[in-house]
Amino acid sequence: MSQIRGTANYHLGSDQRVFSSSAHAAASSDPSPLETIRQQTSKIEDLLDTYAEPIKPHLPTIGRFLIVVTFLEDALRIMTQWSDQLQYLHEYRKIPTGITHLFLLFNVIAMVSCSALVIIRKYSEYAVGGLLAVVVTQALGYGLIFDLNFFLRNLSVMGGLLMVLSDSLNRRRFAFAGLPQIDERDRKMYFQLAGRVLLIFLFIGFVFSGEWSISRILVSIVGLVACVMVVVGFKAKWSATLLVVILSVFNVLINNFWTLHPAHPHRDFAKYDFFQILSIVGGLVLLANMGPGTISVDEKKKVY
Repeated sequence: MSQIRGTANYHLGSDQRVFSSSAHAAASSDPSPLETIRQQTSKIEDLLDTYAEPIKPHLPTIGRFLIVVTFLEDALRIMTQWSDQLQYLHEYRKIPTGITHLFLLFNVIAMVSCSALVIIRKYSEYAVGGLLAVVVTQALGYGLIFDLNFFLRNLSVMGGLLMVLSDSLNRRRFAFAGLPQIDERDRKMYFQLAGRVLLIFLFIGFVFSGEWSISRILVSIVGLVACVMVVVGFKAKWSATLLVVILSVFNVLINNFWTLHPAHPHRDFAKYDFFQILSIVGGLVLLANMGPGTISVDEKKKVY
């Protein structure tokens, strides 16, 4: 508004011109904190775009592969530990023998086939639906639905899958029985919003678990600020890139399963966590590539 008043007051007298010019100069020289952050992050985004230009065409493929890599690793683990998986489900989960075989077979087939479809960008709606079904059935089958860390991690994995769905939407319409049709633009908008919100739950679990230290507090503060920026869609590309860096460093330092002996009891857990975080990193890579979508501060500022 200060700029509008300044231009409207030209040629209306020297005093008014001086007042308008000084007010305009004051407004320009004293930007709001939000505008300052926006300017600085814009410069960082420009640098990221410059250095990422050679790999930018490949980012969707990289993001998709990272998202499904946890499902591929899980399918391989089930096949190589088939008897142990059957024993656990039968003896500890009290699932009848025949159903345990069907449960594991369904998981392996669904994870391998749906992951392949996600990577090659074919029938993404059905592939994402199949992988979401795997997440739910595993939570119920292995009795992990009430484990908070497992729950938060899998919410983030779901967020990554929704980013895949948003990235895959095309111009054709489809509708579910009894529901009004939603066109491609609306579906993409809502899937991007849901994906952004779900992606940050892993970091929330990281903040409230483990022992506290000065470095952990600093990383948690920076990460939480980036998470809020991702959720509201303010400089989402920059904040998603920051989270990719934080989670990648954390993953290598904490979940370094390759340093553990094959017989170590925590090796499988560290390996599982490592690939799950890779999946969430993949979702953030897609977010950084696509942008936050229509329901975001970044888009609203273009309108106003």
